[in-house]
Amino acid sequence: MIIIDIQKDAEQKMRRSLKGFKSDYLAKIRTGRAHTGLLDHIQVDYYGSNVSILQVANLTLIDANTISVQPWDKKMVAVVSKAIRESSFGLDPASQGDLIRVPMPALTEERRRELSRAVKAEGENAKVVVRNLRRDANDQLKKLLKDKDISEDDERRAQDEVQKLTDKFVSEIEKLVQIKESEIMTV
Repeated sequence: MIIIDIQKDAEQKMRRSLKGFKSDYLAKIRTGRAHTGLLDHIQVDYYGSNVSILQVANLTLIDANTISVQPWDKKMVAVVSKAIRESSFGLDPASQGDLIRVPMPALTEERRRELSRAVKAEGENAKVVVRNLRRDANDQLKKLLKDKDISEDDERRAQDEVQKLTDKFVSEIEKLVQIKESEIMTV
């Protein structure tokens, strides 16, 4: 493996880590405003199989504080409503015929602080992942140096480039955390 490959591999892994942090964690944090991504991970019992709510219903926004869930099978209304109610978000869906309305309750100040702390902690975890990827790339570079495939100067320059990548992704994670915290704390 050559230096360029190690750097590209590290950058791709860091980018995937950042993308995962954004989509798997930040998108699911409730800020008091409605967004359909909030319900994406909810699993519904669909005739004996656990499937994502997206596979059994259409999710749309009615307004800034209400999500509309419309199951494709009318028999699934009660099951979907129960799954939303039992989720960890503390939501109370209301069924109206074959439509389920999910109002977003206002967050209390205490809950906002808890969410803010959780976002910071998860941001730190994401930074640790990026730093571990830096360590792995540096270990590969040290192995190349040990095997005498590259010079010490090449290894030093490559480590500096990997450090720049790490700094870039860590600062991007910090920005995302700040933005999410301000969203959470906005009343």
